[in-house]
Amino acid sequence: MMLFGKIYQQLCGLQKLPWSCDSRHFWGWLNAVFNKVDYDRIRDVGPDRAASEWLLRCGATVRYHGQERWQKDYNNLPTGPLNKYKIQAIDATNSCIMSIGFDYMEGLEHVEKITLCKCHYIEDDCLQRLSQLEKLQKSLLEMEIISCGNITDKGIIALCNLRNLRYLLLTDLPGVKENKKENLVQVFKTALPSLELKLNLK
Repeated sequence: MMLFGKIYQQLCGLQKLPWSCDSRHFWGWLNAVFNKVDYDRIRDVGPDRAASEWLLRCGATVRYHGQERWQKDYNNLPTGPLNKYKIQAIDATNSCIMSIGFDYMEGLEHVEKITLCKCHYIEDDCLQRLSQLEKLQKSLLEMEIISCGNITDKGIIALCNLRNLRYLLLTDLPGVKENKKENLVQVFKTALPSLELKLNLK
């Protein structure tokens, strides 16, 4: 399983596939493999370790409570007691995370910040799923969604369920129309009056 990180890096370095096939289909299939949830793994090593492996396998990074350094290398994940490293922040910039992998987040209790930037597989159902996770509803304080072209106002509004959210940045989201901006502002102002909302949808 530790080979996934190296394999992913090598495949990402390929400019052209050496065989004739639809490369989008290939990458879609490969990313689905990286996102497939291993429930036995979650049970055996705990939600934070299993989620760390999933996120890094997909090209994201994580930061643990009590640490300033971001964990970027799948093959260098920390060892030690399984309950020692709790994910505090997730940066999914340019990653291939997708909705089928979001069950990995279900057991995370300490995540305070999530950044979704240039995530081509993130869609409304991902945000809806994320906003339904009870533990994240309690812990998540900050969220940034940037340049995710498949997100619409439907997915954004679902984030109102993150009742402790204090900061939300939404920028460069072509799927969210400018005429929906005022409605989004009103919905969040009503549902989360303490939220600092920053909108730049162009």
